[in-house]
Amino acid sequence: MRGTPVVLGIESSCDETGAGLVQNGRLLGHAVASSMDEHARFGGVVPEIASRAHLHALNPVVRQVLDRAGLRMSDIGAVAVTTGPGLSGALQVGLAGAKGLAYALSVPLYGVHHLAGHVAADTLEHGPLPDPCVVLIVSGGHTSLLLVRDLARDPIVHLGDTLDDAAGECFDKVARVLGLPYPGGPAIDRAAREGDARAVAFPRPLTGPRDDPYGFSFSGLKTAAARWAERHRGQVLPVADGAASLQEAVADVLTRKALAACTAHGVGTLVVVGGVAANSRVRALAEERCTAAGITLRVPPSKLCTDNGAMIAAIGDLLVRAGAEPAPLDVSIDPSAPLEYAALHPVARKVAMKVS
Repeated sequence: MRGTPVVLGIESSCDETGAGLVQNGRLLGHAVASSMDEHARFGGVVPEIASRAHLHALNPVVRQVLDRAGLRMSDIGAVAVTTGPGLSGALQVGLAGAKGLAYALSVPLYGVHHLAGHVAADTLEHGPLPDPCVVLIVSGGHTSLLLVRDLARDPIVHLGDTLDDAAGECFDKVARVLGLPYPGGPAIDRAAREGDARAVAFPRPLTGPRDDPYGFSFSGLKTAAARWAERHRGQVLPVADGAASLQEAVADVLTRKALAACTAHGVGTLVVVGGVAANSRVRALAEERCTAAGITLRVPPSKLCTDNGAMIAAIGDLLVRAGAEPAPLDVSIDPSAPLEYAALHPVARKVAMKVS
C-alpha cells in the first residue's frame, strides 16, 4: 500500500486481546477478544488466566482484523505494542507476538504506553488533538488529569493523579458490596438508570478549598458506600438509589476537577478517555458542564474507550509520522511504567554473573 505505512497495534495489558490497523490517522479495522467471562466468577482479573487467554487469542485476533480491513500480512508497515503498564505476564505475551511479527515482516517495532493509547483513541474519531488540551483519563486502575501538547513528541504534563483507588476501582468494589456483577462499572451504570441520584449524600473526595485541586481519591467514597450498605443489613437494599448516587458523586468529582483544570490553564478543549469514559453519567455531566463553560468536549465512542488494539495502532501511527525512533531489539516491558511520553521502550536490566 502507498503513502504512510499501515500500523498494526497490539494490546494485551489486562483481559482484552486487541488488534487494530491505522494508516495516516484513519482506522482501517480493529478486533477484540475478551477473557472477562473467565474472570467474572472471581470478582476480578486473575493474571494467570488473562495471560493464557492472550496466548490463545493473539493470532486469531490479528488474522481477524486483517480480514476485516481486507489486507494481507505483507501490507503491514510497522507494529506497535503496549509495553506497559499492565499485568506482567499479559504484557509479555503481546510483546513476544509483536516482536515475532515485526521480525518476520522486517518492519519497525514501537513500544507504547497504554494510557497514551487511550488518549490517541480520540484522534480516530475527532482528528488531531488540539495543542494544548486537557485530558481526563478514567479507567480501572488510573485516574489522571493531563496537559497534552504534541502527543507523539512532547512530554506529558501531569496536573493530578489518583492517590489511592481510581474511579474504575471504586465502581468495581462498590458493585460487589451492592451485589452487582463484575465488571462493576457497566453494572453500576445499568442499575443507576432506575435510581435517584439524590437519594444518598455520598461525599465528594478532595473537593475542599485546601485540597489538591487536581488530585483524586476514591477510597473514602468506596468506604462510605460500603457503610451505607451495612446500615441496611436485614433490610431490602435500595441498590438502584445507591448506584445512582455513587455514580453521581464520581461524575461530579471528575468533571468538576477537569473543568477547573481547563479554566486555570486557559485550555479550550477537554478530552475524556478510558473505560469509565463510557459511563453514561460521566459523559452527560461532562457535556453539560463543558457547554455551560464554553469548552469543547471530546469523548471517543464507547467501543474505543475500553482497552483495544485500535488505540495502540493510533499512537503507533502518530509516532511513525513524527519520525520517532523504533524500539531497540531488546525492548522489554514495564508493568508499572509512569506516563511521561507516548513511546515506551524500556530495556530489561542485565545482571552480571560473577564466577568464583
